[in-house]
Order: sequence, then structure tokens, then C-alpha cells
Amino acid sequence: MTEAAQYSVIEVLPDGRRIEIRALSPSDRGEFAEAVGRSSAESLRRRFFAPRHSFTEREIAFFVDVDFVDHVALVAVTEQGGRPVIVGAGRYIVVGPEQAEVAFTVADQCQGQGVGGALMRHVTAIAREAGIKELIAEVLPENTPMLAVFKKSGLRMTTKKERGVVHVTLHLI
Repeated sequence: MTEAAQYSVIEVLPDGRRIEIRALSPSDRGEFAEAVGRSSAESLRRRFFAPRHSFTEREIAFFVDVDFVDHVALVAVTEQGGRPVIVGAGRYIVVGPEQAEVAFTVADQCQGQGVGGALMRHVTAIAREAGIKELIAEVLPENTPMLAVFKKSGLRMTTKKERGVVHVTLHLI
């Protein structure tokens, strides 16, 4: 594990609300399942390219049990009803030398409020620190919120449309 496994920072959203961006931990397993349950079918389809309503135990383990070397995952946490609630997640998985695939999801009620951008900044910072030079992603063309987060990141971005998918490359150097 790396320093990223202890990552935690407070971000202030444009509307003044505070969220914690922190490393995902195995203890988040239950909250992860709840977050999936709170997501709309459309949000899940845009993230996973197919309708999803639940995940197998093996899939949940893949998403939650990360090593913070080849698989880094952060969550955005806010307080709702007096308890911490995961409202977004961002991760990257190393897929080659100096290259990682990146993905994000933000709870429906928090979309368009800066959560995705905050996660993007912190995932990018960790990736740079780890020597990653490119983040790649496959995005459905209609997932304009995710494409907007990438465009607003300030990173040099190249895209290629192919077979109903936008291939995005974000250059960290």
C-alpha cells in the first residue's frame, strides 16, 4: 500500500458545502452497496454501459478491495441525516506502463455540483505522484456530464469516437 491508502482532504463545493475526498476502504463495502441502490438506472447504465441493479459479491470485492498501487479508489463523502454518506467515487486501474484507466460516478442528487471535478483533481494528483502519464477512459457519447468533467480538468485531452463509445485520453504531462 502507498500513502494514497490514507488519503483524506476536505473540499468545499461551489455552493459552500464541505465534502471529504478520502481513500476507499474495505469497511465501505456496505455503504458502496447502498450507494448503488440509490443510483438511478440511467446513471448506472452511463457508468457501466449496461443496465445494472446490483453487483455480485465478487464484483463488490473488486470495487472495494483495492491495493492503492495498481488500483486506486477515492470516495466523496458528505453528511446526510447525521451520518456520513458516499456521494461519489473515482478510481484508476493501471493498464500499462505509465497509463491507467480512470472512471467516476456521482450520486444523482449530487451531479452538477462539483463532486466529479473534485474527485478528478485528487485522482489526477495521486496518479501523477505514482508516475502515471496518461489516464484513459471509455465514455458513452450521451454521458455529457462525464465528458464535461474531463474537459474542465485542465488536462490536455484527446478523444476518438468509435462504435458508440468516446475513447478519452487525458495527458498528465
